[in-house]
Amino acid sequence: MKIEKSQIGDVNKAAAIVHKEGFDFLGHTLTRNNTNVEAVIEKLQKFQVAIPSWALGAGGTRFGRFGFYGEPSSLEQKIDDVGLLHALTKTAGAVSLHIPWDVPSDYTAIKELASSHEILFDAVNSNTFQDQKGTSNSYKFGSLSNQSNDSRAQAIQHNIDVINIGNKLGSKSLTVWLADGACFPGQSNFQTALQHTQDSLKEIYKELPEDWKMFIEYKPYEPNFYSTVIQDWGTSFMLANECGDKAFTLVDLGHHLPNSNIEQIVATLMLKGKLGGFHFNDSKYGDDDLTVGSIKPYALFLIFNELVYGMDNNPQNPYPAWMIDASHNVKDPLEDLIQSLEAIQEAYAKALLIDQKALKIAQQEHDVVKCQEILQNAYRTDVRPLLREARLRVGGALEPIQAYRSLKIREGLIKERGKNSIATGL
Repeated sequence: MKIEKSQIGDVNKAAAIVHKEGFDFLGHTLTRNNTNVEAVIEKLQKFQVAIPSWALGAGGTRFGRFGFYGEPSSLEQKIDDVGLLHALTKTAGAVSLHIPWDVPSDYTAIKELASSHEILFDAVNSNTFQDQKGTSNSYKFGSLSNQSNDSRAQAIQHNIDVINIGNKLGSKSLTVWLADGACFPGQSNFQTALQHTQDSLKEIYKELPEDWKMFIEYKPYEPNFYSTVIQDWGTSFMLANECGDKAFTLVDLGHHLPNSNIEQIVATLMLKGKLGGFHFNDSKYGDDDLTVGSIKPYALFLIFNELVYGMDNNPQNPYPAWMIDASHNVKDPLEDLIQSLEAIQEAYAKALLIDQKALKIAQQEHDVVKCQEILQNAYRTDVRPLLREARLRVGGALEPIQAYRSLKIREGLIKERGKNSIATGL
């Protein structure tokens, strides 16, 4: 299924007048406040977020999974779904594959399909948190940290295989997330597990192509509830430094203990040149994988304040890789992803409105009230007209959710795929 430009144009006509009035008003207001509106729109147009291949179907919990009709049951259909998202939002210009769930059978055909949707291949993700069919060794007690030499060797080789798959697709980065850890005290030796992990990551790092990056993810708990080998950003940062210049820390918003100061973590990593990527989601209690911005929108804004500052002031840090990592348990997955893309763009736009020079002066003068006012004035600004204008100029939908529903995209997918199709992955 593919959305034609004429279809989006027809849908946009109904909202064009109202949009122009709102955009003109906001544009004049921001210009009076010395904001370069055109520069903000240009940055919004360039900001692209990767869609993970596993997030295009219904998610689930350990208690169950409720499927959603018309799910993509093949890699080709997943890329088609990313194409739908990108056609509507003009923000989802990349797909991130999880191996072995999504191994192409025909690399040339897959690349041509992605190209037809103007989709690039972002980071490829390895999977050593599940035992796969045909493997000789289990990851029940760890993968890269396992006491078993054979299990570690198998996990290392899997990551190398993932690199080779990504290289054929034009990807430039590998994401490693480990579920390795222990459920009970005494189950494993902390130092041995960490040393095994470090040695294993170094073996994988040796196989990275020269222009690739390796992203090392962290998580404080789950599926192990006593200890996790890479439990925080400091451990990831340390391992990245041990591996080399092409290894970086990856921040997932849900992979923190409650009330962690994620924006400070972001600032520190960018200062040290080691923030490699970002996984967006939202949470109330833990790694809830909820729609971005649905629970803590102000926290997301503060994180983007540090990201914008870092991108402008930390040339030692490469441009981060952006990806959504959410689970759609009760919503239409595509609508949920559209909402997340909108929330990300909104937080980014608001952060771009912050007068960084004025903020720095207020900080130097210890004017705490003014510092707060500068941030909150930007946060309270309704930037949605800027997002709509950015989309409109590149052929996207003014109102992506409304367009998705009026064009009956889900109904079309059900007609094409049926009600019993199930997406691979989680």
